[in-house]
Amino acid sequence: GVVVADSEPAARRGAKAVKVDYEELPAVISIDDAIAAGSFYEQYGNSLATGDLEAGFAAADHVLEGTIRLGGQEHFYLEPNGCIVLPTEDDEYTLISSTQAPNKHQMYVANTLGVPMHKLVCKTKRIGGGFGGKETRSIFMHCAAAVPAYHLRRPVKAILDRDEDMQMTGTRHPFMATYKVGFTKEGRVTALDMHLYSNAGNSWDLSSAVMDRALMHADCVYKFPAQRVTGHLCRTNIASNTAFRGFGGPQGLIAAEMVMERVARHLGFSALDVRQRHLYREGDVTHFGMVMEGCQVVPCWEGALEAAGGWEQRRAAADAFNAEHRWRKRGLAITPTKFGIAFTKLTYNQGGALVHVYTDGTALVTHGGVEMGQGLHTKMAQVAAHELGVPVSSVFIAETSTDKVPNASPTAGSASTDLYGMAVMDACRQLNERLKPYRAQAAEKGWSFAHMATQAYMDRVDLSAHGFYATPDITGFGGARPFNYFVFGSAVSEVELDVLTGDWQLLRSDIVMDVGNPINPAIDIGQIEGGFVQGMGWLCLEEMIWGDKAHPWVKPGHLFTKGPGTYKIPTANDIPVDFRVKLLQNTPNPRAVHSSKAIGEPPFHLGSSVFFALKDAVYAAREAAGITGWFALDAPATPEKLRMACGDELAAPYVADKEEGWQPLMSC
Repeated sequence: GVVVADSEPAARRGAKAVKVDYEELPAVISIDDAIAAGSFYEQYGNSLATGDLEAGFAAADHVLEGTIRLGGQEHFYLEPNGCIVLPTEDDEYTLISSTQAPNKHQMYVANTLGVPMHKLVCKTKRIGGGFGGKETRSIFMHCAAAVPAYHLRRPVKAILDRDEDMQMTGTRHPFMATYKVGFTKEGRVTALDMHLYSNAGNSWDLSSAVMDRALMHADCVYKFPAQRVTGHLCRTNIASNTAFRGFGGPQGLIAAEMVMERVARHLGFSALDVRQRHLYREGDVTHFGMVMEGCQVVPCWEGALEAAGGWEQRRAAADAFNAEHRWRKRGLAITPTKFGIAFTKLTYNQGGALVHVYTDGTALVTHGGVEMGQGLHTKMAQVAAHELGVPVSSVFIAETSTDKVPNASPTAGSASTDLYGMAVMDACRQLNERLKPYRAQAAEKGWSFAHMATQAYMDRVDLSAHGFYATPDITGFGGARPFNYFVFGSAVSEVELDVLTGDWQLLRSDIVMDVGNPINPAIDIGQIEGGFVQGMGWLCLEEMIWGDKAHPWVKPGHLFTKGPGTYKIPTANDIPVDFRVKLLQNTPNPRAVHSSKAIGEPPFHLGSSVFFALKDAVYAAREAAGITGWFALDAPATPEKLRMACGDELAAPYVADKEEGWQPLMSC
């Protein structure tokens, strides 16, 4: 039910007066719970494989098995989910929506009310952050607000408080990976068999597509002669988990990185050397059958090492510091990334735009993408201005609206600049073709663009055009080209860890990113910095705590971390003291608008360089405590986990098993 009132306080009082009778049943909260109960979405059964696993393991000198656990992540957008439903006349409705997917909200609300989609318009001027959390998980509240608007014939507004949003709308999917890896004594992986388990929550939502992308990124940037990766969606009783920047890709990428790190430690080799000998090269084929074209893995890798001032020098300096300090340790790590650009659902790889030219020489552009702080509207204005030959100040981007550009794909997957940029370009080129005779006259007579547009209007030339673009030559999941192209990058990070507290400082990060020929380098650098820090937050700071078997002190089934008091995102104090970003030069991308590349999600995984730098610092602390060999460190690597992993005599009484974790004597 829905309680509506003339004010929020009155509505909340009414909601509190509702009494609900229910029966408590056994709950499935975690991935472990789901596996024990056999609770899965059985209709999902995708896997990917290449090479001969049996032969690969037979050829291996060493075979290791292990388990990796990755926590969820709250989107924590500045603006919580919200909407206004405005009924007008003749069963018409306008949705003012904070969403990344106006078309989906239009469709579901229309279906809920039983009205045709052409009578319901969803408008989004801009949203205060999304990160994937406003693609599907805001639909239910739009439908809930639409029902009383339908019956009362009055506008209805619904805005979630932060704690409500965090409890109801889901997070990044927590993952667990089990693996079996075979490798030679020289450090060459011969076979890798992985099973990925995600906590999907209480509904299907986008979990299958998230897992598909995780499966396709479980190689990171490494060429394995034999690999199999199988996905499993766990059905649990928590809020349905959903899209989040990277959309499953980071979970697959970090799993591969953790395996490579363990192989190196087992052999006593440098993790850098083991990773380096497996890097993809031009023409290699991935485990899902896609050929590496325009492969920039090695240039980004070598560029990051060079930008960092040379690995040997930085390694020697960190080792020297560690030798002199017992209770402060420095760690150093490099991680690469490879991120595929395109929706894995083939249908979504399309975009539309509407461009009007007015007689004063200005242009109005409407496209299907949503501006959420990523700079999409700015790039679209640049594309239109470049194509029409006018200043950017003469181009205005109107709000996203389903009555201007219908059936738009969600603003997600880092694909919006590619899709809508090409659609805007298509519309502008139609207009340029119509204006061609007038441009010739303008060149001769010195006309302004406004004069040219006015003359065309006087001659009854259509100054409005609809542009459209569908990404060519891609197959979706299961085909040989699920992605339009890849984005590459590498990052080197150095941290300093306080062994006594687990607190740490990120001293320096150097990033080299392949962005093609960027439309707006300043925006791209901002996205790289933001993605890196958000990825670091997921792996090193942000911890979702539910009332489950691992947290018996939390009320069963309840989310404990439902606000900024208990859930910690990165702040200004957590960003690198020395933060350097370099864009790879002379790498045009022929498969996207103006030879650019997508940039929203690809940098996210580079935050894992901080995770591995922290683990490197813990290795130094353990060595000082007389402990050698590999140890498991799951994500997020919170200060508590880091402190106890150091394994010194102060922590020893609290450590249950040096490889499996630690148990506190008490909790408060």
